Amino acid sequence: MPTAPFRAFRVFDDGGRIAGRLVELTLSDLSPGDVVIKATYSSVNYKDALAATGSGKIMRRLPLVGGIDVAGTVEASADARFRKTDPVLVTGYDLGVSHDGGFAEFVRVPAEWLVPMPPGLNALDAMTIGTAGFTVGLSILDMERNGLSPSNGPVIVTGATGGVGSLGVACLAARGYQVTALTGKDGEHEYLRNLGAKTVLSRHQLEMGTRPLEKATWAGAIDAVGGDVLGWLTRTMMPGGCIAASGLTAGAELRTTVHPFILRGVKLLGIDSAACPMDRRKEVWRHLALDMKPANLRLMTREISFDELPEAFDTLLSGRARGRYVVRIAQP
Repeated sequence: MPTAPFRAFRVFDDGGRIAGRLVELTLSDLSPGDVVIKATYSSVNYKDALAATGSGKIMRRLPLVGGIDVAGTVEASADARFRKTDPVLVTGYDLGVSHDGGFAEFVRVPAEWLVPMPPGLNALDAMTIGTAGFTVGLSILDMERNGLSPSNGPVIVTGATGGVGSLGVACLAARGYQVTALTGKDGEHEYLRNLGAKTVLSRHQLEMGTRPLEKATWAGAIDAVGGDVLGWLTRTMMPGGCIAASGLTAGAELRTTVHPFILRGVKLLGIDSAACPMDRRKEVWRHLALDMKPANLRLMTREISFDELPEAFDTLLSGRARGRYVVRIAQP
């Protein structure tokens, strides 16, 4: 068991101002758990930016180490299922919410949260995918369980340059779908085509219409935006089409009617990646390591250090991020 102090990015309430900073901790400072992970990489999600800056009420107690994702190797385990040096990853559950998270050189968690690293992925790959890609994997499998297949027609990904969006485009393309990317960043069309988008739509030129039903265009959709964009998607789905909704960067209100659901049989699927059961979680990660794995993960990856976390948070919250921020905790 490590006894020396180690670095961590911990979030504090300083007189009502929520802010994070680098500190030195020991294992005794961390939340309890059966397994200690020597972290190699973590990642930065929109949820992390909300939590670490106090822009959203994410963390349930403070101070707390941030980071809802981590990948590395087992350093010590009180659970027979895991041995020292086993490669593992953790996403979701209460990590970085009410339990000390992945922005630390050592992370201690309950054994029930650990996913053995699937063949085909390393720690860098796993954290480029992270919660964002896990959300995408859940979205694709849920839509396919509800009848979606590449032969049904085109699918659309909204907020396409973000973490969920970039991985949505790339994973759907790897799965054989004809993907349209919707983005408000007109300078990133080539990036999206390189990820696998066949078509790129500008959010600034999008005509949403006002009728209860618009032209039936999409067989499926991955939406991390919400708001008016999600309302538009409900009106433009093909009969039997599926929408996987996982975000609200454009707002939490949903303005639509029952017409898409009762006249076209549109299915609106809510995606919750944090509380996904372990059997399902392992299934999704197997797909992400094989048939859903993007061929161009590095294209969407920007490695950063602990010191660059505040800048990454600001970029995400201002809507200027592209792809995924991966935090280099230790050399692999």
